[in-house]
Amino acid sequence: MLQSLVGYLDSVKARDPSARSRWEVLLYAGVWALAWHRIAHWFYTLEFYWLARLFSQIGRLLTGIEIHPGATIGKRFFIDHGMGVVIGETAEICDDVTMYHGVTLGGVDPASGIGGKRHPTIANGVIIGSGAQILGPITVGANARVGANAVVTREVMAAATVVGIPAKPVLMDAANFSREFLAYGTPCDERYDPQTQRLEIIRCEMEKLQARLNALESEHRDTPRRTGS
Repeated sequence: MLQSLVGYLDSVKARDPSARSRWEVLLYAGVWALAWHRIAHWFYTLEFYWLARLFSQIGRLLTGIEIHPGATIGKRFFIDHGMGVVIGETAEICDDVTMYHGVTLGGVDPASGIGGKRHPTIANGVIIGSGAQILGPITVGANARVGANAVVTREVMAAATVVGIPAKPVLMDAANFSREFLAYGTPCDERYDPQTQRLEIIRCEMEKLQARLNALESEHRDTPRRTGS
């Protein structure tokens, strides 16, 4: 257990450049929120739902992070800063996921009731930027990046980067795509803004049309005019 804890603290430290030691990481709200959730989830699996909710609410009170005791969370999950995070009952979070403050993994179909899948599934290695809202029983694929304040309501492919409202994929160059970790899941370059990319596509199409128009005008000038008989 101690070895597992040390490995977890080291994984957090690797993703947070401000952390100078494992002891400092032990003070993080996200670390304590996860610890309270492990207890709450244990009671939840035993169907002691009231106790599960009690420990969940204690964790929320102490950390500002609300994780439903029914949520399934894998290894080395890191919530950075953490305040305002909400994770719903049927959410599934796999290994090595990083999440920032203000994120919601929410459900959009209360009619599905108890036992119905209402919340997202987050695959291995995903990074979710601050303020992002991921809603419904969708899957965010492995190593995907969800930009800050994005609203995601559709499936996200593995290794994709999505930004905006509604969230849409952006094209990444090889240098950024190969980076192992991208803080906040957000490329800080206007080239990766979907609106900028749409404008660039329109500009290219206009250049093609202009070139075609110039060619037609040149062809028209070079064609000898017919004279009347």
